[in-house]
Amino acid sequence: MFYRHPVSARPGRLIASLLLVIAMISVSWSAHAQRVRIVRDAEIEALVADYARPILQAAGLSRSGIEIVLVNDNSFNAFVAGRRVFIHAGALLQAETPNEIIGVLAHEIGHLAGGHQHRLREQLARAQTMAVVAALVGIGAGVAGAAANADGFAQAGTGLAMGGAEMARRSLLGYQRTEETTADRSAIEYLNKTKQSGRGMLKTFERMGRDLALSGVNVDPYQVSHPMPRDRIANLQELVRSSPYYERSDPPELQLRHDLMRAKLAAYTAGPAAARRIFKDPGGLPMHYADAISTYLQGSPRDALAKIDRLIASQPRNPYFHEIRGEILIKANRPQDAAKAFGQAVKLAPSSGLLQVGYGQALLATGDEAQISKAVSELSAGLTREREYVNGYRFLAQAHGRLGNIGAAELASAEERYYSGNYQEARVFAARAQTKLKRGSPEWVRAQDIINSKPQGR
Repeated sequence: MFYRHPVSARPGRLIASLLLVIAMISVSWSAHAQRVRIVRDAEIEALVADYARPILQAAGLSRSGIEIVLVNDNSFNAFVAGRRVFIHAGALLQAETPNEIIGVLAHEIGHLAGGHQHRLREQLARAQTMAVVAALVGIGAGVAGAAANADGFAQAGTGLAMGGAEMARRSLLGYQRTEETTADRSAIEYLNKTKQSGRGMLKTFERMGRDLALSGVNVDPYQVSHPMPRDRIANLQELVRSSPYYERSDPPELQLRHDLMRAKLAAYTAGPAAARRIFKDPGGLPMHYADAISTYLQGSPRDALAKIDRLIASQPRNPYFHEIRGEILIKANRPQDAAKAFGQAVKLAPSSGLLQVGYGQALLATGDEAQISKAVSELSAGLTREREYVNGYRFLAQAHGRLGNIGAAELASAEERYYSGNYQEARVFAARAQTKLKRGSPEWVRAQDIINSKPQGR
């Protein structure tokens, strides 16, 4: 969205107005990342990571520390910021096949591989320079006209200034559309390298085109940052259809994981009826999964437990069925059984930090001192993998507090505030932790790092 200020007769205000136009452009690319509400789920994150892994390798980014972040938003969207790809829950829920999401990820990874964010910043700087020069020229003309008492000349100066800002904005939008087209073509290259079809990308653009048509809005193609869906389809159709992998479908086991993921999202975000609208087979595994989760969310743990147990019987090595079982048992106030369920989930997916944190939470809920010591171990191990998982630090602080490790508890509370963005409170807790930790120890040094930290962007 671009903001247009009314033109002021005062040169200082005119400059401020023009700079604000460019400033609004410059922050728009990062505004999403600042406002997003993050979804954390071990099953969904593992699936999306499996989608992205071969694409990252094809793009030469497998060792670049790229993260995939899930956004709690029901729209079909994705974007990049820094070294992260943000994908909306709505995209995962609406995509009928893994190939559609893989195409979306391939496009966003194309932006990262092409260094488009860095180039966008350069274009923003150039656009700002264009606008400022135009403003100064326009203001000079306006001042000269005012001095000569020539109203037309003064108005022309104002027009020059605002016209320069508009030219800068259009130049930036044109650049962004070019980069979007480049990312589309890079995505097809990555899909071919990994022997996957580009049909999912075409289907996504067709969906976007239908949504745009149904909205009834007439869009000026030169006033948007992305090419129009029909143009993207036209540009990609030949490339996609000429690929030897055009007819290739997703493996059945991957499609089932995708359907289970959609069932979970439907149950958690849209209620029990949503899954029935998505899946035609009422007796299929995804529908049963959605039903078990919905029953749990509606406050019927006994019925939910019976349903999830039937799912486990059909797929005993699915770690996320055991995870849901653990969550149900915690709600049913059976922490010992919940800990066993989470323990089984961790055995089946030992690399999941989120599952380890869930295991630690269940162990903490038992209230048994020996189990709480184990909870500290599991929570710490999980947070080593998931450094920014705020809830995990809350449980770790509680576990250390129960064991009388006050310095460690204060440090965990500092970490929670730090990763929540509450830097002031984080420093307070870190300073308190240091008074109880051995000077020079790794924990003391970490507390000092938090004390010395500055908010991002300052």
